[in-house]
Amino acid sequence: MTVAQPPDAQPPESLDPARRTTQDQLERAVGEGRLTLDEFTDRSALVWKAQNAGELDAEAFQGRMADHAISLSFDARRDDFHGQVQTLSRHRDTAFELLGLALNAPRFDADAVSRVKAQVIAGLQRQAQNPDALCRNALFAAAFPGHAYGRPERGEIASVGALQPEALKRLTRDLLTRGGLRFVAVGDITATELAQRLDDLFAGLPAGQPRTMPEAGLPIADLGKTHVVDLDVPQTVLRFIGPGLMRHDPDFFAGTVLNHILGGSAFTSRLFMEVREKRGLAYGVSSSLMPLRQSGFLIGGTSTRNDRVAESMTVIREEIAKLAAEGPSEHEVEEAKRYIIGSYPLRFDTSPKIAAELLGLAVSGYGPEFLAERNRRFAEVTLADVRRVASRLFGDGRLLVQAVGRPVGLA
Repeated sequence: MTVAQPPDAQPPESLDPARRTTQDQLERAVGEGRLTLDEFTDRSALVWKAQNAGELDAEAFQGRMADHAISLSFDARRDDFHGQVQTLSRHRDTAFELLGLALNAPRFDADAVSRVKAQVIAGLQRQAQNPDALCRNALFAAAFPGHAYGRPERGEIASVGALQPEALKRLTRDLLTRGGLRFVAVGDITATELAQRLDDLFAGLPAGQPRTMPEAGLPIADLGKTHVVDLDVPQTVLRFIGPGLMRHDPDFFAGTVLNHILGGSAFTSRLFMEVREKRGLAYGVSSSLMPLRQSGFLIGGTSTRNDRVAESMTVIREEIAKLAAEGPSEHEVEEAKRYIIGSYPLRFDTSPKIAAELLGLAVSGYGPEFLAERNRRFAEVTLADVRRVASRLFGDGRLLVQAVGRPVGLA
């Protein structure tokens, strides 16, 4: 087991139409559009927001959005650069105009860059003593050393402080290409109109090349090890990573059912029942499959009193070992499938949620036709499938464990 101190929170010293997916929802009052572009290698550059573009400075740009009730934003995630715009139908001309300016003519005025950098740095300073953020960053750093996944998702104070407008302009030219573009639109717009809008928006971007999906995921480092960041707090944050599945692995659907049984269900999972209901060790405990572009893994955790951390982790390991050795019951599998299938429509009850789901499918390499296949694939999962996957993922029982706090007896 290794023990480390948290970092000090010190301020710095200084379109390709073939790739679009559309969902036509006629007569809706609100339209939602989302895009994603492949590859964002340094998330410390997350200071590009809809601040200023073209002839509009930050105040004028924000004023145009406010006057027309337009929401326009961008975000960098572990694998991709995302943007979204939401507008009333009668203001869509203005919304597409502002989106086009932000994509094709961002200004990165020095005052706007300094202001957003200060906002990002303030957030990073708050995170520097936040146990959840410390634990998440330390966990990924241990799991993926030397890789972009191992860097803090929002960057570091020093790297954000060092960013300059010219560097952001170069990054924009290199990053924004049509090759890795996915676009989803939901709302009061026809496919014909959207096609022209997309051509107008993205024709000026470099062609670029889309990234291919890797056949095998990155290995997880430090499996079987426990790391602790020492922090003087009464409660320890506990997180773990174990082997998982890539999104297109044939076992992914069975793996999703398995995770639901282990820790994916809020109130009926094995971890919830054993850690909270039977022993009262923690308020909540969960697990999930995380299929990133370059790695797939199981991630989970809980938070509990320092003197209960070791027992909580022991229970988690025991439940994982039981699933590996015995598998779940037929009842557990059927109940998990029933929930996964039955709850799926809840992802489609608003335009933003529809857009998010369709974009997620597009990024994962699926087309709209997958909507008709998804529930069937889950319905076909058998008890034998789930037991096989449990043995495959949990067979050796090794986890990478990360704790932040002062856990007693954790090994």
